[in-house]
Amino acid sequence: MRSFERSATAYTGGIRVNNLPTRLKQLRAERAVTQDQLAESIQVSSSLIAAFETNRLVPQPDTAKALDEYLGTGNEIQRAAAEARKNRRPAPSWFLPWRKVEETAATLRYFQATLIPGLLQTEAYAREIFASTCLHTDEEVTNRIASRMERQAAILDREDRPAFIFILDAATLRCGPSAIAKDQLLHLADVGARPNVFVHVIPDYAALHAGRSGSITLANIEGGSMVGLLEDFYEDRVEADPARVIGMDRTWHAIAAVALPCDQSRDLILRLVDDHDDSAADLAQVQP
Repeated sequence: MRSFERSATAYTGGIRVNNLPTRLKQLRAERAVTQDQLAESIQVSSSLIAAFETNRLVPQPDTAKALDEYLGTGNEIQRAAAEARKNRRPAPSWFLPWRKVEETAATLRYFQATLIPGLLQTEAYAREIFASTCLHTDEEVTNRIASRMERQAAILDREDRPAFIFILDAATLRCGPSAIAKDQLLHLADVGARPNVFVHVIPDYAALHAGRSGSITLANIEGGSMVGLLEDFYEDRVEADPARVIGMDRTWHAIAAVALPCDQSRDLILRLVDDHDDSAADLAQVQP
């Protein structure tokens, strides 16, 4: 290969970085395992393996290590994945400060008034949300979903296991096509079972509450200080002004006061899953 051609493609551990998805498929084929089997072996979802093999996501360090161990490739995939992450399109400039907060905070608190928080969204749910805005091309939707899934893996699977507290309105749990909504609810129950993740639901009978005015996101960072994320239609921004953050914190506690405990919230989520099953059964009975 001529020198200018070599410089156009990075190499890591024998893998061309831009060919990492192809290499993963090759290794899997050589061992005659399906995406489902590989996913089960390293304890991730099959959709995540599919995302790696279609270049929508790059394995995070712990996942790359698990792939190397299972596939017997030394540190080949870890090195290639690390290089690939460097070469990926960066997050929007306005989001970088908050991403840094999420990567280091000791406690993260999220209240979403109308949607499932991004860290808890399934790929199908996220796709439905992004596509519904009519503001993005198919490629942009795919890129945004890839970025969201990558963020989930990086933040929720942090080795130091920060505390995550999510508060959702019950009405939010009923939105979306049945198949997508059911899988999203099951995902909520699954993630909520982690020891460092606390999912609370505001029941319908809470009626008007402080959260009706909008979403709130807060983080406790090193040194005990607190910052918030203010959401805007086009751009969100990190809020560090003490007076404003204290106001956000007070509103958060007012919202939390009307939310159900985690165990009751989980029961409600699973009852809504059963409602989807009952609806599907009723539909099957009336079809000729």
